[in-house]
Amino acid sequence: MTIGFLRFSSLPTASLLDTRSSPSPESGIVIGTARSSPSPELFTIPEKFKLFVVKFRKSLRATNKHSVAAMDPFSSTNVALKVTGEGVISWENVAVKRIRTEEEQEIANSKPSLIWKKTGGWTAASILLANQCLATLAFFGVGVNLVLFLTRVLGQSNADAANNVSKWTGTVYLCSLIGAFLSDSYWGRYLTCAIFQLIFVSGLGLVSVSSWFFLARPDGCGDGALTCVPATSMGVVIFYLAIYLVAFGYGGYQPSIVTFGADQFDESKPKERNAKAAFFCYFYFALNFGSLFSNTFLVYFEDHGKWTLGFLLSLGSAVMALVSFFFGTPGYTYVKPCGNPLPRVAQVFVAAARKWDVIPVKADELYELEGPESAIKGSRKIFHSDEFEFLDKAATMTEDDLSDQKNPWRLCTITQVEEAKCVLKMLPVWLCTIIYSVVFTQMASLFVEQGDVMHSYIGKFHLPAASMSAFDICSVLICTGIYRQILVPFAGRLSGNPKGLTELQRMGIGLIIGMLAMLAAGATEVERLKNVVDGHKVSSLSIFWQIPQYVLVGASEVFMYVGQLEFFNGQAPDGIKSFGSSLCMASISLGNYVSSMLVNMVMKITAKGDKPGWIPDDLNTGHLDRFYFLIAVLTAFDFLIYLFCAKWYKPINIDDSQNGIEMEKQGDDVLAKV
Repeated sequence: MTIGFLRFSSLPTASLLDTRSSPSPESGIVIGTARSSPSPELFTIPEKFKLFVVKFRKSLRATNKHSVAAMDPFSSTNVALKVTGEGVISWENVAVKRIRTEEEQEIANSKPSLIWKKTGGWTAASILLANQCLATLAFFGVGVNLVLFLTRVLGQSNADAANNVSKWTGTVYLCSLIGAFLSDSYWGRYLTCAIFQLIFVSGLGLVSVSSWFFLARPDGCGDGALTCVPATSMGVVIFYLAIYLVAFGYGGYQPSIVTFGADQFDESKPKERNAKAAFFCYFYFALNFGSLFSNTFLVYFEDHGKWTLGFLLSLGSAVMALVSFFFGTPGYTYVKPCGNPLPRVAQVFVAAARKWDVIPVKADELYELEGPESAIKGSRKIFHSDEFEFLDKAATMTEDDLSDQKNPWRLCTITQVEEAKCVLKMLPVWLCTIIYSVVFTQMASLFVEQGDVMHSYIGKFHLPAASMSAFDICSVLICTGIYRQILVPFAGRLSGNPKGLTELQRMGIGLIIGMLAMLAAGATEVERLKNVVDGHKVSSLSIFWQIPQYVLVGASEVFMYVGQLEFFNGQAPDGIKSFGSSLCMASISLGNYVSSMLVNMVMKITAKGDKPGWIPDDLNTGHLDRFYFLIAVLTAFDFLIYLFCAKWYKPINIDDSQNGIEMEKQGDDVLAKV
């Protein structure tokens, strides 16, 4: 017969557990839940009883008749005692709903759990970092020189090419929202990464075909000297279809791969929690390391008219990335999708609206499921927060709810309400990052066009303008190392935060450095215009004057984008982790669209009558410097708004007592779904 549960909070005292379920007649088990506050019914455990239990456990181990939990019954605060009719004593963690029998324990041990043993960790994460490096190399093999391909091969104007690149880049990262939705809701991280990488490879193959057979003709054209044959309509259509397939594949893959990499670390362990924070830094490091090859070797080939060769090398890198991803399948840790979050969030707003005249009750009276299980499949519970109090109405029980508790459109749990609140709280911070993305996107468009009309020869060697972004990449790589090895320990000693600086602090620093980058770009353009020689397209000012603006953008990325990845992934509830990661990519997307909108607005306002405007085809007759200074002013204004939003923000408070995420560790079964 079961005597009951005892929870040992500290020796020699213990508190009784509430028994709210009837005992099972077969196993003699009483289902109990621990009280949230210390029980007044405390008693002292006799020393003789402790000795009796220890001796009994030793005898059981010697006879090997029954399994006993491999934990010291007097060293844990979460211990439950069970005595059966046969006199068997076993110890179990009270976080489970009931004590398992020996057979049940064997079954449980054979199932996936949250304890990382043979899968996950740095081994699996390293494979994903290599995958990201190769995929980024492939992507930027197309993206970094796209603006020159459009002007030299397709014959577009500077403004049109810059706008088309901004729209394309915006689409890349806008597709991240699609990938995140499918990953969180239906496919899971692994399957989403696999499918979108296949689309990515298909797009790169089509880009290579369109360039080879339709566009880059004759061979070697588009090098700045040899003019290409005007493209056919079919060739242009195939090319645009191809690059948007690349955008769809790479964009949908990005938020899932970073979240999948973070899944390889167990947050319940401090050491792996720190490793997870380091992973985001190394992820951005791998991203930039991969683009370094694209911005040097591939750009050199493409700048000299070997466009098809550059695209084929990008295709080869993407294929290698896909193969490496599948190679690591047996060693990954998998998180099952948590279902479509859109109905869950909608239910909160509908339930709150239906109770618009109801006054929310106190936090401890709001509706929540009993026990450790969350109403959201695969998600941990979230504690109540005070922001957006009107949404608490959705979790306030009324008389009508008592008879219809299973209707989620009338009554939601605290966790469900907090998930909706988390989305609302992150949005102001996210909106403040869009202007920074306007700064970032200039590297792929106007920085390249600016460098293309500067003196770019070292002796007889011509340095492609797009390859100057290598200084941005090197800046990211160096600053990442400085940040991880020097700044984090130093700032940690000063602030007491093991991360050194909080994510919000780093993002604010990134905004300031981004503003300085625009000031440096504007100053470079002022000097370039002073050194323009009449009758010559190219200024006598060296292209190396662009180094400060590239280096500053790279330094700002380490603070802004790495901070964003950590912030949105860490603050997003378990059910929408990929969505949190996609917000960083979506910020870049909207930044590109805002940049395109700014270019159009500036040209409409400044190009009137005989005035060529700030960004004409011939930059020597324009004022690109004023456009850079305009972005710097907008960034400064954005920083002031960001300070207010960052001060207002309150972080998510997750119940870590029970990690409800269900892990799969059968890679072959997941791969079979592909």
